[in-house]
Amino acid sequence: MLTMRYLSRTDALAAGAGDWALAVADVRDAIRLYHNGEAAMVAESVLPMGMDPREKAYGLPASLGGRFDAAGLKWTVHRARASGDLPSITSNTFVNRLSDGRPLGLVESGLLTTVRTAAVSALAIECLLPAAPRRATLLGAGRQAESHLAMLIARFPSLGTIHLWNRTASRLDRLVQTLPDATPALDQSPALVRHETLNAAIAETDVIICCTSAPEPFLLPSAVRPDRLIIQTGFHEASFETIAACDVVTADLWGDFAERSAKSLFQMYRAGRFRPEQVAADLSGLVVDGWRPPAGSSLYFSSFGLNLFDIALAQRVLQRAGQHDIGTVLPLF
Repeated sequence: MLTMRYLSRTDALAAGAGDWALAVADVRDAIRLYHNGEAAMVAESVLPMGMDPREKAYGLPASLGGRFDAAGLKWTVHRARASGDLPSITSNTFVNRLSDGRPLGLVESGLLTTVRTAAVSALAIECLLPAAPRRATLLGAGRQAESHLAMLIARFPSLGTIHLWNRTASRLDRLVQTLPDATPALDQSPALVRHETLNAAIAETDVIICCTSAPEPFLLPSAVRPDRLIIQTGFHEASFETIAACDVVTADLWGDFAERSAKSLFQMYRAGRFRPEQVAADLSGLVVDGWRPPAGSSLYFSSFGLNLFDIALAQRVLQRAGQHDIGTVLPLF
């Protein structure tokens, strides 16, 4: 009988979705496969779901060979706001085996999306900073911020302080309260310091990670300093002037999405103020080719979020779920 496996968010966690070492390895392997022509992505499909421009559905397909042997589609629905017990964003990833097309499973992907994004940020930190960071600043208090906070604690024991800022300061309490379930017990965890002002949060730090949905920039050129990395995973936090002030601009990838993405770097490109050839290196250049910035450079990394990584993580947790009989097996025929 032909079957497929369904994994809820709880199932995905039980199958290792929150394992940061494995998530970073997934991203490394996926970008190597893409570099070698053994993985592929096609442009996302966008379906309007109402008059509000925020209400859209996105189809994100990709395939990977190697240990993944997967072809899949991530399907995400964005609504303008949450309603009752329904969040504003719902996401699921469907995976087939690449080699023979066999349906393998369906995974709830809200968690995986934040994990793969934070795993990319981890690689950017490892590849771009001249030394392990001692201080980090996290801007935002939503799901992406939760995942990044867990990643920073798990992946960077060098950190002594993590500075936190959000426009709505009260949300930082909820952010910190997520940590006991999101991170392993550590002998020496970094100090978490909440700040009421943005300037205080970024005054003394090695890396600034933007995880907000800001439609207008608030990070100004004064945030740019030598040997400091600005990572933008959100929407439009960094002004064009801030990006222009950085010595080195990097990105996970430059693709067709530059023609329509609302992220700062791509808006800057469409405004005629940035050229694609100004990208010093993409993630492939950092991970596969080993490109590193000159000493003393001020650094910027734009994270668009590649469907390649969504399929890689979903397939890995499906493989582990099959090995340990996690989730619900559903008959197809």
